[in-house]
Amino acid sequence: MGPTRFRELGRFLLLDSHAKKLLPVADDVLGHSLFEAFRESEDEYAPAAQVAFMVVCTALAERAREDLGIEPAVCTGPSFGEKPAIGFSGALDFADAVRMTAALARCTAQYFAREHRDVVTQSFVRAPAAPLRELFAGMDARGAWHEVACRLDEGFQMVSVREDELGAFQGELRSIGALPLYVMRPPMHSSLFTGLRELAAREVIDALPLRDPLLPLIADQDGTELTTAAGLRQMLLDHFVRPVDWPATLDALRARGIERLVIAGPDALFGRVESATSRFEVVPVSPERTPRAPSTRPATATATAAAGV
Repeated sequence: MGPTRFRELGRFLLLDSHAKKLLPVADDVLGHSLFEAFRESEDEYAPAAQVAFMVVCTALAERAREDLGIEPAVCTGPSFGEKPAIGFSGALDFADAVRMTAALARCTAQYFAREHRDVVTQSFVRAPAAPLRELFAGMDARGAWHEVACRLDEGFQMVSVREDELGAFQGELRSIGALPLYVMRPPMHSSLFTGLRELAAREVIDALPLRDPLLPLIADQDGTELTTAAGLRQMLLDHFVRPVDWPATLDALRARGIERLVIAGPDALFGRVESATSRFEVVPVSPERTPRAPSTRPATATATAAAGV
């Protein structure tokens, strides 16, 4: 999930036939109008923005199924995409997926309001492998903490560091030819965040009415195929403390014979990296793009694929 703005998704929520069916359900769960809360929200990662993003991804996944006339063989959802993917897999009713998304957003905001306020996540591209290893070794030598939050492609990663090290880290990335992109606050996916994992388990995940999924789901941390409610629950808990590994997820899809990757959701990242485009027929299904005519290649559906983690 990248920065989510009402001006980019509000019209879709208002006019898309699938979104129009989902919004009243979300309103009932939340006890207020999601559309109005999203319109009034100034934070691109606010709980209203996160729930709205999940609704959009779910609507687009149903739109892809209808317009393309295909049934997916498997689904996955990198990072935030786990939430709509779990609903799309049949393991949670949509209302419970809304409830889960809103509650986890509250837990995350509550946690980072008091913990790890000095940690940020820097994304970068074009980092050559050997110089990057040397860069990390140098950080280790001087005691500068760093941890991979997301592997996206060859030379394309998100790495968490202390904010007082950020300037030096960005300079070192440029010195090896890499290009620093955006900085995320709050960060995500780090072994430091065991407290958030425990809070989310206690407040939300342990009580989720998860069922075994009707559609196998590929874990975004390592490409493991999940077919049970217990496996999905573990993936949701791991979300906080383990990095996303998109290449491993794509490897797992390819190993299953998947050739066509349907990206259902606003996406400027996961469906565009070379590790996806070089090995799959990528079909973006976004608020701005209509699905292409169907092919006969084996398909998977991602419930979302977006820039933020």
